[in-house]
Amino acid sequence: MEIRAPQAALQDQKTQGRYCAVPRVLVFLTRGDQVLLLQGGATKWFAGRFNGVGGHVEPGEDVLSAARRETQEETGLSVTDFDLGAIIHVQAGTAPGVMVFVFTAEAPTGEVVESDEGTLTWVSRETLPALPLLEDLRWLLPRLWQRRPHSSPLYASYFFEPTGLRIVEP
Repeated sequence: MEIRAPQAALQDQKTQGRYCAVPRVLVFLTRGDQVLLLQGGATKWFAGRFNGVGGHVEPGEDVLSAARRETQEETGLSVTDFDLGAIIHVQAGTAPGVMVFVFTAEAPTGEVVESDEGTLTWVSRETLPALPLLEDLRWLLPRLWQRRPHSSPLYASYFFEPTGLRIVEP
């Protein structure tokens, strides 16, 4: 059996385009019945809508370290006990896909710093239906909160189609 370096495998004609996904982390911090959400700023692709905090996984960084870093950068909070709640493959046409590693964690405090990403807001879970959430959060958040902490993560694939978002669970 031949073992090749990752670069060689990516350049192989048979694998070109098959294994391309951008790794990202998404974090939902909670405090009791509240969840910290980011309302996207004017320059964000989700401007005006609510999402968790997060971002790209840097080269050489593992997803847990990325979740810690993004949480610190976007909220000012130092959180240590993260729970991997979901792994979601997002496919948008022919563009590279995205692998989203979704974490939950209990916030040590409610004091957050301002973020260039948008406005951070603690909201109660019961008010979520009235907010302009990103489309998938109405599906994702209830499932995250129904899981037992540190149990197996949820798995799903998102497909953006002309009729809207299609979510497929295994």
